[in-house]
Amino acid sequence: MRTTFDNPAGAPGPFANYSQVARVDLGSGALLVLSGQIAVTEDGQPLPSQDMRVQAENVFATITALLAAHGATLADIVNIRSYLTDMDDLPAYGAVRRRLFPTEPPTSTTVQVSRLFRPEALLEVDVIATVRST
Repeated sequence: MRTTFDNPAGAPGPFANYSQVARVDLGSGALLVLSGQIAVTEDGQPLPSQDMRVQAENVFATITALLAAHGATLADIVNIRSYLTDMDDLPAYGAVRRRLFPTEPPTSTTVQVSRLFRPEALLEVDVIATVRST
């Protein structure tokens, strides 16, 4: 078993001293553990929109890019952890999730938190995915 850490091109970099992806190679496959993602612009600034759907779409676009850098897709996600600052936004967030995971959705935990590290962020999402080794 070998673990590598990565900040792949094509996705916003981390806000501090951490890696966006940990890849744990397990022989014929690998486990991808992604750091929590918030909605950001192309230059890494917090997304100014206070619309949950807009932020959720942006977060999953970043997750898609991080997974793609390791040969994975949203279909390879096995667990999603979501942190919302207001559980009243759950229906809007859920609508995005239902569109992205229409059948066999991954395991999931969603909690409300009092705040995130950036006040503009309405949610933070981290995922675990599996992928076949190349």
